[in-house]
Amino acid sequence: MFSGIVEEAATVVAATRNQGNLNLQIRSSFADELKIDQSVAHNGVCLTVVELHDDNTYVVTAVQETLDRSNLGDLHEGDLVNLERSMLMNGRLDGHIVQGHVDCTAVCTDIREVDGSTYFQFTYDIDPAMAAKGYVTVEKGSVTVNGVSLTVCDSQRDSFRVAIIPYTMEHTNFHAIALGTRVNIEFDIIGKYLARLQDFK
Repeated sequence: MFSGIVEEAATVVAATRNQGNLNLQIRSSFADELKIDQSVAHNGVCLTVVELHDDNTYVVTAVQETLDRSNLGDLHEGDLVNLERSMLMNGRLDGHIVQGHVDCTAVCTDIREVDGSTYFQFTYDIDPAMAAKGYVTVEKGSVTVNGVSLTVCDSQRDSFRVAIIPYTMEHTNFHAIALGTRVNIEFDIIGKYLARLQDFK
């Protein structure tokens, strides 16, 4: 379980294929604090630490299903990836409840500077059956983009906007997002539960 408050934009040291899997070696400032089998969100995708190295790097493995649903397969050496360790349940929930299970990817279709913030528009393929199950955004609701907990503005049928403050731009990989960049999306779990409850009325 995560909160969508990114701890660090870390660097991909290596991305190597092992049959259908992808092994990502990541250099992080807190790599020496990690343990084997620990969960860490990478661009919002929960992955398990499988190797630890002495050079402040560690390795996680993404299986084919994860690669099909996320943008992790797009990562190359030198790319930045947003990291968040799992929540401590005795602290504040500064973002929103994030599972680390990416629902789909979206494409950046617009970027605008407005009054000191940067507005990003993301567009995704809408599946009516999945939308009925809560895989949608709502105005002023929560959404996770590349692991970052954000508030939705201008929610449309197949797109939404988010406003990024300078601090978030600097400390996440949002500053590397350009038109056409593919990002990971996790819709709000509360909305999914509410949609599911409608089936029992």
